[in-house]
Amino acid sequence: MNMLFLNSLEKKVGKDQVRSAQVSISESQGYWFVNWKETEEDAVFHHESWYEGISLEEMLTVFRTNIFTKQCDGFIPVFDGIIQTEAVNLESRSAQIQLLHYYSELHVNEELYEQLRQWRLKQSDLESKSPFLVATNRLLRMICTFLPHTTEELQQLPGLGANKITAYGNDLLEFTQKHERGTTFPLNWVESQVDPAKFNAWVQHEKDRKLKAEQNKRDTKRKLLEAITRGDSLDALREQTQLQRRDLLLWIEELDREGYDLEPYIERMLLDVSAEEQELAWAAFELQGDRYLKPVLQALYKQDELEAKEVDRIYEWLRVLRMKFRRVNMVRQAEAG
Repeated sequence: MNMLFLNSLEKKVGKDQVRSAQVSISESQGYWFVNWKETEEDAVFHHESWYEGISLEEMLTVFRTNIFTKQCDGFIPVFDGIIQTEAVNLESRSAQIQLLHYYSELHVNEELYEQLRQWRLKQSDLESKSPFLVATNRLLRMICTFLPHTTEELQQLPGLGANKITAYGNDLLEFTQKHERGTTFPLNWVESQVDPAKFNAWVQHEKDRKLKAEQNKRDTKRKLLEAITRGDSLDALREQTQLQRRDLLLWIEELDREGYDLEPYIERMLLDVSAEEQELAWAAFELQGDRYLKPVLQALYKQDELEAKEVDRIYEWLRVLRMKFRRVNMVRQAEAG
């Protein structure tokens, strides 16, 4: 066993008390090991095995993610350099975008931000899409911070392309034009208002957060695929993953797009839907297209019929049927081309 890295950390747990810990990386015959040892209140070491495997990249991801979590919990390295960081190149386009994100997190208009979140929720319901496809949280924060008053100013915010401005620009300006602002466009003044050291630390924090999110995403996909193979119901999946039913269906759609064989599971989920309803919905998809579900819903039921039905459940099976519809179309296109 080759010990390649060892560092000690400490966490204040009282006025004059410190809890100590050690993190280590070792290697043996191509296998990587990451371990954490932490003193408990009775001075006994508690051991955590963070990683054991052959992937260097995965090992480093697990290491950085868990170290970041421990640092958020209050552990500080005894020796600096436990996580190496590089200064951000502020000349790059990505760094300029990150500067706007960072500044807007510090100076967001919280009242306006909440108003825009409610607008986004209503808009997403109208379009039957995820709220984050309408606008991300970061985009809303930038709008609330920099308060664009014209279409030209909206165009200067990253994440607001021509299509989104066409679709939502007037709505957004109705909100922002009601607020006076103390800053100007263009936004080239932002860099001078940001502490470089704090910004660099924030960038590192974002990298670690993304690594952790990617690991969580892989774990969620693995759990879903295992449950789908067993044939678990949506309710069972919801209990296992703690995700809402709508979010579960979005995950299943993503797995389907990635090419996993979900056809047997899709057929099981459609068993409770009558053949007549499925045929009508299929015809509506062919006529209306499969981008939005609301036109398909309206083609199937009149308004007074919808009031007596559980609309959310209808949207669920329409999402499932849409996956089947898209797969059939892909096969047709492949055979034709």
